[in-house]
Amino acid sequence: MSHAAPATSPRTLIVLALALSLGAAVSLGITRFAYGLLLPPMRADLGWSYTLAGAMNTVNALGYLLGALATPALLRHLDAARLLLGGALLASLFMALSGFFTAAAPLLLQRLLAGVASAFIFIAGGLLAARLGVLAPGRAGLLLGLYYGGTGWGIALSALGVPAALTAARALPHGWTWAWWVLAAACLAATALLWGPVRRLQRLTAVLPAAGAAEPVHGRLDWRPLGFALASYTLFGMGYIGYMTFVIALLREQGLAPAAITLFYTLLGLAVVGSARLWAGLLDRCRGGQALALLNALLGVATLLPALSSAWPLVLVSGLLFGGVFLSVVASTTALVRHNLAPAQWAAGISAFTIVFAAGQILGPTVVGWIADGPGGLARGLVFSAGALWLGAALAARQRSLKP
Repeated sequence: MSHAAPATSPRTLIVLALALSLGAAVSLGITRFAYGLLLPPMRADLGWSYTLAGAMNTVNALGYLLGALATPALLRHLDAARLLLGGALLASLFMALSGFFTAAAPLLLQRLLAGVASAFIFIAGGLLAARLGVLAPGRAGLLLGLYYGGTGWGIALSALGVPAALTAARALPHGWTWAWWVLAAACLAATALLWGPVRRLQRLTAVLPAAGAAEPVHGRLDWRPLGFALASYTLFGMGYIGYMTFVIALLREQGLAPAAITLFYTLLGLAVVGSARLWAGLLDRCRGGQALALLNALLGVATLLPALSSAWPLVLVSGLLFGGVFLSVVASTTALVRHNLAPAQWAAGISAFTIVFAAGQILGPTVVGWIADGPGGLARGLVFSAGALWLGAALAARQRSLKP
């Protein structure tokens, strides 16, 4: 059976990948990363330590891990499109509920549940993007990058929407709650826009062998040959999330103007979007851990810069470099799975990388927050994050292709 079809022109595939990227915008761009913008006002209003503030993203990552563990079983009963759309609706609900509480316990619960929903969205969307790439192998890296780059749209939208909501509600008690509701409305709008394209994409890819990602695989899948990549990705999860959780708080401590912070975070998000084309060729060429190693190393540099200096040019370089790299690390693991595993194993492969990613994210925010509560503050916490990323780069460099 030919994989080509009249509906699979390059333009159609790109449009579908861009539509699918709204899932990544909801899953990570808004549901996870917008919290970094809300952390400073919530911490000031509620009297949190940095350890508790970091724990909010730690439990979000724990929820992400639980969701990742459950996703393979769910995909045996639901198609990827339904799981993605259902997860997006749940994420919208949990984001809205976060605006109704001020006590730490219910807020932690909402962050946990939002993390579960995020995993459903992100894994299902990654699987659909990988299947889409089968229709155009020469553009597979670009299509994956467009999907993951959608996270940048969520970051940019949050960068503009959260400050506006905080300003509008500044005279109200706990004005930050309104920002949660604005973000929930954005998630719901993105879900509505996703509905038609995702159902069409599911029908389009149903004829492909890759659509059998939930088919049984004979014999137990041995992950040891991918051990270096999995270990590297764990350290990536630990390192990058410290930056995304605390960099806004650090810039505020350093006295950066609110308008400059908004510009910084907006440009970071737009750099994520632009990274799709920047690294597409690398993801198509590299069948081992080379891409993962290079991107982790660059990310470590970006993470270290604001810890060393508050100079605006360096801060701007940090944001642009970080945004231009970090979601391509995620795309590189999906590309690694696509290059090295059979299509029927893709769902399991993406889930495995998501699980170790989540494990790293569970540790990262709390460890960085604990370091930040001690001497050296947030700057020392980001030094730790950069070190984790560089160690991850060293491990990834040892990962070889399973199909020489």
